[in-house]
Amino acid sequence: MMSRRTAEEYISAGRVTVNGRPAALGDKADAEQDRILVDGKELPSTGDKVYIMLNKPKGYVSTLKDEKGRKNVSQLVQELGVRVYPVGRLDLNSEGLLLMTNDGDFANKMMHPSHEVTKTYHTWVLGNNIPQALERLRQPMDLDGYTTRPARAEALKLFPGGALLSIIIHEGRNRQVRKMCDIAGLKVTRLKRVAEGELELGELAPGQWRYLRPDELERLR
Repeated sequence: MMSRRTAEEYISAGRVTVNGRPAALGDKADAEQDRILVDGKELPSTGDKVYIMLNKPKGYVSTLKDEKGRKNVSQLVQELGVRVYPVGRLDLNSEGLLLMTNDGDFANKMMHPSHEVTKTYHTWVLGNNIPQALERLRQPMDLDGYTTRPARAEALKLFPGGALLSIIIHEGRNRQVRKMCDIAGLKVTRLKRVAEGELELGELAPGQWRYLRPDELERLR
């Protein structure tokens, strides 16, 4: 524990955040309810570290609170009895594999670009020239000033006017797959993350979660 004076110095220097926002002198926070970071790291905890996989359904935001009052993923893991945070995000209309943990160091490493965990998405799209779109998806793209690495993309199933694609990316920037498909001339109608690295969603039902096995956690690390 640090002294009150030291804590105030840290806050004044902008080294403390509460739920992702810089803390200010006089703010109140609950260590059991709020996510408090000092220099980007969680405060030490005596509790056990928890790592779970959630199959996020469509219609839930990947945050613990939402200013618009929308359903959030914390509501799906309440019976866990431990406050856990999403590792990365899936947007409101996307579904599938979402890691959650109370281990801040693990989460930061997983989300850091240098970690390079591939992310696999099953993507239902509408479009008239799927072969041409696949070739475009396999090339670097400029997304909001950032150049993506080439994706691995293939058609899993073709149907009139569209296809089910497998798209594997290295980054995971905001709405990346949707933006890439838009550039390739495709309209995404459904997006589901089915794997991160070697970790697969498998048969886990929408809205359900499970603990990661030790071997799965070791491979992710």
